[in-house]
Amino acid sequence: MTADATLAPPATGAPQPKAAPAPGALQIGPHTVWPPVVLAPMAGITNAPFRTLCREFSGGQGLFVSEMITTRALVERNEKTMQLVHFDAAETPRSIQLYGVDPATVGKAVRMIVDEDLADHIDLNFGCPVPKVTRKGGGSALPFKRNLLRSILREAVGSAGDLPVTIKMRKGIDDDHLTYLDAGRIAVEEGVTAVALHGRTAAQHYGGTADWDAIARLKEHVPEIPVLGNGDIWCAEDAARMMRETGCDGVVVGRGCLGRPWLFGDLVAALGPGRTGEGGDQAAARPDFAAVAAVMLRHADLLGRWLGDETRGVVDFRKHVPWYTKGFSVGSDVRRALATASSLAELSDLLGSLDQTQPWPAHADGPRGRTAAGKRVVLPDGWLNDPYECAALTEDAESDTSGG
Repeated sequence: MTADATLAPPATGAPQPKAAPAPGALQIGPHTVWPPVVLAPMAGITNAPFRTLCREFSGGQGLFVSEMITTRALVERNEKTMQLVHFDAAETPRSIQLYGVDPATVGKAVRMIVDEDLADHIDLNFGCPVPKVTRKGGGSALPFKRNLLRSILREAVGSAGDLPVTIKMRKGIDDDHLTYLDAGRIAVEEGVTAVALHGRTAAQHYGGTADWDAIARLKEHVPEIPVLGNGDIWCAEDAARMMRETGCDGVVVGRGCLGRPWLFGDLVAALGPGRTGEGGDQAAARPDFAAVAAVMLRHADLLGRWLGDETRGVVDFRKHVPWYTKGFSVGSDVRRALATASSLAELSDLLGSLDQTQPWPAHADGPRGRTAAGKRVVLPDGWLNDPYECAALTEDAESDTSGG
């Protein structure tokens, strides 16, 4: 990426050849990840089309994880879930994030991935803060139950064979129930390859400021495996600064790339060979509106091709419009029309009606996506009574669908 006002369209062919890994490249089992950057799984966002865009802008470098896959839905071969676990031929390594609360079901899902060669890397979700997940004891609620966490990790790692298993988690349920240090130690003991920490509690949801000091403490606590940091990475310099300040081995980027898949190109420029990250953001892409509109149309087209229907693709793309257009001058009438567009032609006409020469807005570089703090964390009855034991979770603790 360059600091030019325009943004070159993503390549449509095979990804660029990967450069030789720099010292400090992230090692996930047999997979060398350089630069040490991971796309965070986001429900309804990190599907194959979005991963394609991010991967193209990075030149094929980094690790791009699928949106969350529910283990029960995978084992039962839910139609939507089976589409979500399909990877493009250019994606390597193929990375799936699983969510589950029952060790036996998690084990079945992992064995299915291995037996059917569905992925090259498995990440387990212990960080989701949404009520529909935590009220069943899943996501960021689960690490509070240390024995259950250990059982799930043991089953997953034991079933994975040569596939590396990693986990993503939060600091804990709230400031009175922090779990990340215990969870990190359990992960090491059960053979997990790497651990990613979002520096917020479930109670914070996406509000406030991420606690990077917690990432540093976790790195000190589990020096045996790579620790990845997540939270408040809005530009490439944020990623470099997190690595300098915390000593973490890599970063996980989520909301910062919403409406900005080219951020992964910025990260390659900032964290590439010979780069320390200082001043890396000076090389960040600053596309004008014409370049952004071109990426928007490509994103919508990729979604339509993936879903097998142009209208469904454009409808699914609508949620991305506010992120791509943040800070640009878009009148209320056009904004409303974009929110109801149902064809590529309509989307193209609406975007073409706007001033294509608008420069990248300086104030568009900050927080993106959800930023409000969450309310009380919804948990199963009596969940906080004992950090080790819990009543057996019922089958309905796992959804039979995945993703958004």
